[in-house]
Amino acid sequence: MAENWLQRGELLLGEEKQARLAGSRLLVVGLGGVGSWAAEMLCRAGAGALTLVDADVVDVTNVNRQMPALASTVGQPKCDVVAGRLRAINPTVQLDVKQLYIEPGNIAQLLDEYQYDFVVDAIDTLEPKCALIRACWERGIKIISSMGAGAKCNLADIRCGELWKTEHCTLAKNVRRQLRDARGSYKLPVIYSVEEPRRDAIRPNPAGGKPIIGSLGYFTATFGCYIAEYVIKEI
Repeated sequence: MAENWLQRGELLLGEEKQARLAGSRLLVVGLGGVGSWAAEMLCRAGAGALTLVDADVVDVTNVNRQMPALASTVGQPKCDVVAGRLRAINPTVQLDVKQLYIEPGNIAQLLDEYQYDFVVDAIDTLEPKCALIRACWERGIKIISSMGAGAKCNLADIRCGELWKTEHCTLAKNVRRQLRDARGSYKLPVIYSVEEPRRDAIRPNPAGGKPIIGSLGYFTATFGCYIAEYVIKEI
């Protein structure tokens, strides 16, 4: 690839900041409707090394909003599809790909494997999400978390702010409850929406388990772009 492929971004970031991004190691956990787009935008901006973590395979219901989800990739591991996409963008990017379900028992090994400059939390399950956040706090690793993007559709209502000041977000409310003992000791930047969730866009799952929540690709992708913006500017 021509060496000037990053010239447009460098005009905004400057040579020093572009080099800093190229030398960074980032961890993206969760490669769904938010995390997959965050990973792509970080790669396109010139992030030099990324660890990609996701346990799921592409499902047909992912096609409306997730970067790795195509008719041709249904059934394939999301982390492998995303990795292929990132290598197609930048063949020299360093990738560590892990088809792994995050749980309290394996987070320490994951975080201690590299010296991460930033962690992107795009997990949608409460327990592993909160365990990852706590582990990053304990290690002094910078982290940004995605809150709920389901049952919402107004881009103008998306915000980047502190976890403790979020509103109209059920996931953020549950995360605050789980981490309430850390309030006053730690801050957590999050991407969330102040839009009231559409109750008519949430339906019981006939198969049991999590309810089916309506979502749109432009909305979840914008969450991912907000995350990428925050990480790039912080680095």
